[in-house]
Amino acid sequence: MKVLIVKTSSMGDVIHTFPAVEDARRNRPDISFDWCVEDAFAGIVALHPAIGRIHTVAIRRWRKQIFDSGTWSEAAALRRALRARRYDLVIDAQGLLKSALVAKQAAAPIAGFDRSSAREPKAALFYDVSYAVRRDLHAIERTRRLFGLALGYEPDLATLESGIGPPPGNVAGIGGKTAFLLHGTSREDKKWPVGDWIEIARLLVDKKMTPVTTWSNAPEKAVADAIAKAVPSTIVVPRSPLADIAAIIGRSTLVIGADTGLTHLASAFSLPTVAVFLATEPGLTGPRGPHASTLLAAPGERVTPAVVMAEAEKLMALKSQSGM
Repeated sequence: MKVLIVKTSSMGDVIHTFPAVEDARRNRPDISFDWCVEDAFAGIVALHPAIGRIHTVAIRRWRKQIFDSGTWSEAAALRRALRARRYDLVIDAQGLLKSALVAKQAAAPIAGFDRSSAREPKAALFYDVSYAVRRDLHAIERTRRLFGLALGYEPDLATLESGIGPPPGNVAGIGGKTAFLLHGTSREDKKWPVGDWIEIARLLVDKKMTPVTTWSNAPEKAVADAIAKAVPSTIVVPRSPLADIAAIIGRSTLVIGADTGLTHLASAFSLPTVAVFLATEPGLTGPRGPHASTLLAAPGERVTPAVVMAEAEKLMALKSQSGM
C-alpha cells in the first residue's frame, strides 16, 4: 500500500507529524510513505527514515506569482508526479483548503479531518472519508489519531517517539557541553528580550557550558552579535544550510528556544529543550518530547533567565538519569 502524506508547512507542523508516521511504521509495516511539503522543509521531512519520495510545493511563492507561467508549469509538474505514483490513499494531515487542493492533485482517495475537526472546515469537502478528532487535543495527538483511524490501528498514546535523529551536517569546531540558543522567531511579540538572552548565556558559562547561536536575517544577526559581544565565549554559527544547523542542534547538550520550528526539532531529537513562550499558547502546539518543557509568561509578567536556567538544569538531570 502506498500512502501520500500532505503536510506542507510550517516546520513545527511538519515535525508534529513524525510521531504519527512512527506509529504507522510500527503498526502497518506493509505501507510505504511519501510526503508533499513546502520546498523549504524538504530537508526536515527527509530526516524520517520511513519517508520515500518527497514532493515539494512552493505555495507561498506561487500565491505571489499566480499569473506567472512558471507557477503554472511547476503546479502541472507536481500534478503529473503525484499521479504517476498511483497512491492508494492520501492523508491530508493539515486540514486546510490549500492542503486539500494539493491532495486532490494525486487523483487518489483522500482521508482527513471532518468538518468539525479540520482547521478550515471547507477542506473536508475534498475528502473521500473524514474523521472526527477533538480539536482540544495537542496537534501531535490529533495527527496520531487521524493516522490510526485512516490506517486501521490504535496508536499507543502513552509513548511518544518521533523516529528521527540528527543529520550528519557540518559541526566542525563545535564540541563539548553546548547550549544552543534559538532566539529567532517570526513575530516580534514572541521574542525574548536581548538582555535576557545575554543573561542566560552568562549563566550557561557559569555552568561550564558553551553558548551557541545562529541567525538567518539581519535582525537575528544583530541579536547573535550582541550575545557574543557580551559573552565572548559564545559561538555564533553563520547563516547556514538547514541540515548543518539541525546537525549542530542535534549534538547539543541543551537547547533553549523561542516559539520557533527549530525548538520543536530539538524536542523531537529528545534533547533537553526549554521553550520560552511569550505571546502564544503552547497547550495545543507547543514542543513535546521526553525532555522538553515550556515556560509560559503569565499576563503582565516575564520569564526570567534564572527560571529558564533552573528548568534547564532539571531537564538535563532527568536525561542523565534516564541514560538516553
